[in-house]
Amino acid sequence: MRDGNEKFPCLRTTHTLTISLNQQVKNNRKYIFFIGIMALFFVGYLIADNILFNGIRPQSISENGFQANYFVKEDTKSKATVILIGGGQWGDYWAEQFAKKEMVGLSIPYTGKEGLPRLPEEIELEYFESAINWLRNQPEVDPNKIVVMGASRNAELALVIASTFTESISGVVAYAPSAVSWSNTVLPYNSNELKSSWKYKGVDIPYVPMNKIIGNESNKIEMLEYWKRGLAKSDFVIQAAIKVEKINGPILLFSGNDDKVWPSSLMADMIEKKLDDNNFKHSFQNIKYDNAGHLISNNPDDNSSSRNGRIHIDGKDYEYEFGGNDDGDFKAKQDAKMKLIEFLKEL
Repeated sequence: MRDGNEKFPCLRTTHTLTISLNQQVKNNRKYIFFIGIMALFFVGYLIADNILFNGIRPQSISENGFQANYFVKEDTKSKATVILIGGGQWGDYWAEQFAKKEMVGLSIPYTGKEGLPRLPEEIELEYFESAINWLRNQPEVDPNKIVVMGASRNAELALVIASTFTESISGVVAYAPSAVSWSNTVLPYNSNELKSSWKYKGVDIPYVPMNKIIGNESNKIEMLEYWKRGLAKSDFVIQAAIKVEKINGPILLFSGNDDKVWPSSLMADMIEKKLDDNNFKHSFQNIKYDNAGHLISNNPDDNSSSRNGRIHIDGKDYEYEFGGNDDGDFKAKQDAKMKLIEFLKEL
């Protein structure tokens, strides 16, 4: 038998068309609903972003001879500026903190990114000179209040930069500092050929030559003795001592007395003696914390910290201690941040 629609093809066509239209309406409703939800999310994001936005959006810089993230509020004019040597998450954190305090922060890496050296050896100081010259021409920056800041080996580099560009740099902040420049071979992942870590105008910055650190049969390694053996090379130490007495501005040093990565408190004292011997005319602070280790430059609001690091030597991973304890590190970080902001406000 044939149904009624077969008798009347036009009815079957109409029925099919009606079903198709109904399905299209349903699909359109779903599409409109989806678009509506996405619009609500977008509007909500804009509202939240407007509420939470603190006036600081980093500007990524990849020209002018250097790479960096530039942190500053839009209405900032002629303020103190801090160059965060090494960049990365650490540099970005501190640069934003300074921008929140109505200052300027430049977080500048110098290795490990496309267009930058792969290894931290024979790093040319002209790279940082380009960044300094660029900063001096920015309306947000007071060219007479540019400070460099670094931690650990980046503190070493910050002190080298400040002692080289004395007409442009107005002060230094160094966490867990070094009193001397070291050879590239202090880092096990660098090349085996002995080289300077830093150089300027094609000339090596004098350094303490070091053999690469060697492993042992255990899974742990002690770091301090390695560096102390280097500091015992008195002739090289004299030659490689950073010329901190030439720095044209105040110096602020932070170190932990229980630093087990390298003897930062000892080297801070070496810096202090060199400044005293040369009648340093600017202010100087050598602040040391008990129960604190190597990581006191990290986020001061973070009450937890890793107590151990890992280092790869000759195909094997070793564990080493940072020193200090959670409470000692936290108190040191909090106090150091307060003293750091005071230091910068007094420039």
